[in-house]
Amino acid sequence: MLALMNSARKTFGLIALTLIALLSSLLIKSCTLGGEVALKPFKVGMNSWPGYAIALYAKEAGLFKKRGLDVEFVRFTNQQDNIRATMRGSQDASFVPLWEVMQVDPAGDKPVVMMVVDISAGSDGIAASAAIKTPKDLRGQKVSTKLGTVTHLILLEALKSNQLKPTDVEIVDASNDRGAELLKKGEVSAAVMWEPLLSNTAKAVGGKVIHTTADVDSIVIDTLASRSSVVNSKQDELVSFIETWFDTIQAVETKPQEVFTSVAKQTKQTVEAFTEDYKGLKKGDIAMNNRMFTGGRLQEASKLTSELLREDPRHGRIIRDDVEINAVPLNKAIANWKA
Repeated sequence: MLALMNSARKTFGLIALTLIALLSSLLIKSCTLGGEVALKPFKVGMNSWPGYAIALYAKEAGLFKKRGLDVEFVRFTNQQDNIRATMRGSQDASFVPLWEVMQVDPAGDKPVVMMVVDISAGSDGIAASAAIKTPKDLRGQKVSTKLGTVTHLILLEALKSNQLKPTDVEIVDASNDRGAELLKKGEVSAAVMWEPLLSNTAKAVGGKVIHTTADVDSIVIDTLASRSSVVNSKQDELVSFIETWFDTIQAVETKPQEVFTSVAKQTKQTVEAFTEDYKGLKKGDIAMNNRMFTGGRLQEASKLTSELLREDPRHGRIIRDDVEINAVPLNKAIANWKA
């Protein structure tokens, strides 16, 4: 009987030692990974627009990881594809213009704007032939722009600021590059585009840039947008992402050469070109976001955008009235970041 009890004790001891070894191994593995197992995945759609591209620096510099996030950026050339992917659940959020959010296809969830990333302030505009001196001279002229895109909004904003109606111009539906070619061939009198093509095209045709977004308090606003279910289910991730965004803005302000060199390399352009492109933007820092959300400018811009879209139905898009402006994640991030 005693021998049996001793044998049982030995067996139990071996099992206990095995379990302890296994648990120790798991703990050591967790520590060895440097906390990586605790990183929360977060997927964001974007294109190469300089206002968004600075987030690539944040990823390369490990700023997202410091905030507990494993961020994956998904590249798009079409911004409707970008916001559509977010609304359909393929990704968590999009860097996307407000204009595009307001046109996204109906889905089972509501689109939500949570942060302003930048506002165009000279990066976008209208290049014109030598005969066109001011936007008022566009009355009765052919102007190239891509209907339903940000360039269309730029044109409508310019016309409104010069007391012209959308119907006062004939729109030729064309992309940036195609518009530049049409202007050089004399097939249009003006073309809407962004830098550096804007200035280069005006120079090539012997004309000038007759309007830029620096001439107005522009509603060409880039945002971080998602869907309502993500705001509820992944609010901690959203707050951490926005905190990291402010880390990135601080880096732009304190060490711009390091940031721009990193982004230029990742986007395969020169540092000089990226730096010049970024100059035409008002960056989405805390002060701007306070103005846009707390000050009510974003709500006003949303209303103005909707009005312009409805005044020129040539875009053929359905305009959403249910875009939610939600400052909860933003305000939490600002409070945390300032603390």
